[in-house]
Amino acid sequence: MTVLEVGAFMAAPYATMQLADLGARVLKVENPDGGDPVRGTGPFIGGESSPFVRLNRNKESVTLNLKSEHDNAAFRKLVRQADVLVENLRPGAMSRLGLDYATLHRENPRLICASASGWGQDGPLAHLPGLDIMAQARSGLMSVTGFPGHEPAKVGVPICDLVCGLYIALAVTAALRERDRSGEGQHIDVSLLESGVSFAVWEAGMYFGNGTIPRPEGSAHQNSAPYQAVRTVDGYVTIGATTPKNWTAFCHTLGLDHLLSDPGYSDSYSRHQHREDLIEAIEQVTTTRTTKSIVDDLELAEVPCAPIADYTQVFTDETLRQRGFFWDAPHATLGSVEQLGSPMRFSRTPVRRAHAGPPLGDSTAKILAEIDYLDSVDPNGDEQR
Repeated sequence: MTVLEVGAFMAAPYATMQLADLGARVLKVENPDGGDPVRGTGPFIGGESSPFVRLNRNKESVTLNLKSEHDNAAFRKLVRQADVLVENLRPGAMSRLGLDYATLHRENPRLICASASGWGQDGPLAHLPGLDIMAQARSGLMSVTGFPGHEPAKVGVPICDLVCGLYIALAVTAALRERDRSGEGQHIDVSLLESGVSFAVWEAGMYFGNGTIPRPEGSAHQNSAPYQAVRTVDGYVTIGATTPKNWTAFCHTLGLDHLLSDPGYSDSYSRHQHREDLIEAIEQVTTTRTTKSIVDDLELAEVPCAPIADYTQVFTDETLRQRGFFWDAPHATLGSVEQLGSPMRFSRTPVRRAHAGPPLGDSTAKILAEIDYLDSVDPNGDEQR
């Protein structure tokens, strides 16, 4: 399965990273003048972007200037032999290059073309630039992130970019299965905006159920309690004691049995209605104990809980290490580069662990030779490709 990527920054590259992990051959088509802008994003190791070599693992880099008639023709020849094209240029950019879906479909009727954008390929916002933070803003995510009365906050990772990439990878796999039956490709349109709104499961239930407008709750759940971070003597611990069994075990473990007889805390919804008083009562106990001691006791009682880890703790986590989540990927100039693993674990066909993100244009000559385009002279330049 051959996938062409005309991508920059996050959404398209993250989608094709998933497909590459799953075994697709991904040809990352980059402008010869600098390539994907992420290549210029630090920190740098040995002159290479550390984020780039992780986001673009298992791919091959092909440098083509799609505004050049010669390179554009080479790209169309690649399209004729490809299964999938993933792009995240601004809507209309591919058309201006003569590479719109209708044109590419005539070149290759089996081609599946997936487009990621901020606001979708049509509609009143389609012409506007759309970055992750703007999508988080318009999707409602920033209205429910953070604490009441504080300035708006975004999710700490580019969540709209990332989930857009995941939706594209999922849609592509579905389109490939459909093509097995029909023999036809199709176009896929995924926006950061709609990807962000798709997360609003609880919020939609509230708004469409009784008109409640969701607001930021800090770490607390929208309608269940206790389900949040609470203070300890040395930090915070997250708890999720929302079922009758977990609530009873939680109270027994922390010496809060008197809360079990309080009618205001009889079920999760009631506890949420009185959440401020409940958390105050819980923290009268938790703030006298260390995070570790609370976690140890609650885990023994099988009450869902966890300490809040920073990324130093995450990247050295014993569970992740024992499960082999992190892996060392070879790189042409950097040697070994540690990578995040894929969370997808297959019993027979494990995800691919080949190499780190490639140097710019490392596979151009090889790929053009494969399509018999290597010796074609570019009329706009003196060098042969």
